[in-house]
Amino acid sequence: MDQIKALILNASLKASEEESNTGYMAKEVAEILKNEEAEVEIIRLADYNIAFGIDTDMGGDDQWPEIYEKVKEADIVMIGTPLWIGEKSSLATVAMERLYGGSSDTNDKGQAIYYNKVGGVLITGNEDGAKQAAASVLYGLSHIGFTVPPNVDAYWVGEAGPGPSYVEAEGYKSEFTQSHIQMLAYNTLHLAKILKENPIPAKGNTM
Repeated sequence: MDQIKALILNASLKASEEESNTGYMAKEVAEILKNEEAEVEIIRLADYNIAFGIDTDMGGDDQWPEIYEKVKEADIVMIGTPLWIGEKSSLATVAMERLYGGSSDTNDKGQAIYYNKVGGVLITGNEDGAKQAAASVLYGLSHIGFTVPPNVDAYWVGEAGPGPSYVEAEGYKSEFTQSHIQMLAYNTLHLAKILKENPIPAKGNTM
């Protein structure tokens, strides 16, 4: 079997010069996948100029096409997002909109380009909103063709009000969060391997 390729899109609002709590969790997931011999790339979306719009290429200096090519090559695509006002980040929304823009593209069987790719989500933040953000991302991925395994929403949230986030609060010591990080990694990897060997038949679902 060819090596499984995983892509994690970190939708933190911080560029790479700053520490990202979401990025820390993404690295934890990546470490598990790498130990299982998967190829993993983490992209910090804030480092790119991603135009608004519902298309794969908005022209000009839009850098989404570069990311979209990596999405097409990946077997697993995860969205990592912080929470702001109880919601996924604005960059996570932009990423979902741009992914939606490619949903009319097809694979060599005439299916949506995201068929036989596996989706997941990881979330960090203060207060509440993790399940709402996970539901939004996972539904969106499923709607455009990704396959979503069980228990692929790893998250950690802090106490109500301002306070330390994932790294400073040592949220990575949470047994619950760690168990979900493992489920996210292993379940996406397991299903990606299944779809690699037994892709979804084209009958009844071509574009």
